[in-house]
Amino acid sequence: MHSRLPRFRHLLFAALVVCAPAALPAADNSLTPAERQAGWQLLFNGTDFTGWKCSNGKPIAAPIEQGALVPYKSGGYLIVHEKPYGDFILKCDVRWEAEKCNSGIFVRVADLANPVHTGFEIQVMSGTGMGKHDFGAIYDLVPVSRNAGRPTGQWNSVEIECRGPRLSVKVNGELVSRINCDEFSEPGRCPDGQPHKFKLNGQPRAVKDFARSGYLGFQDHGQKVWYKNVKLLPL
Repeated sequence: MHSRLPRFRHLLFAALVVCAPAALPAADNSLTPAERQAGWQLLFNGTDFTGWKCSNGKPIAAPIEQGALVPYKSGGYLIVHEKPYGDFILKCDVRWEAEKCNSGIFVRVADLANPVHTGFEIQVMSGTGMGKHDFGAIYDLVPVSRNAGRPTGQWNSVEIECRGPRLSVKVNGELVSRINCDEFSEPGRCPDGQPHKFKLNGQPRAVKDFARSGYLGFQDHGQKVWYKNVKLLPL
């Protein structure tokens, strides 16, 4: 009789492990215990614009919808977070409903009066293209290696890592683009000789000279796009 007790205990423990509920993901616009322990910050609380403004300094005019930021008709080119960041990992979820939709996630914007030429845009775009202006591309600099976007209407996860001269982008868990800014040393040109749009004071600029710290935000490009679960881990 006594010899069976250890085996019984093992079987009972195994049954408890199998029946134990799996760790649940965090509710929208909240951090999991693991994220809190790792040092993640929740940048958007899902209920108000605490910490956010338009890039032109005006209050955000567009309402929060279903716990998501909506840059469309917000009153500025970007909805930006009030604090600049240098090295970090940024996560968010994004969706759109229009078949032809265009927006962007901006990082390391040095001058809020000129975000297009003083920061990096991670393209948010409907469709299945694989160019420098498609979903997950580092706009006008690096195309996507594959289009990992989901069909229109579904949520997509985006993760952007900025570390020194290197930026990388994941869409729905897949690495789709990355850049080493130090390799972009010629003003107005990519390493392969192709031109890019970036200028400063009207003159072509080298991407290696971009600021390594700046503001982050979401673009209004004329279509409605929803952003939620905006989280950042300083590096």
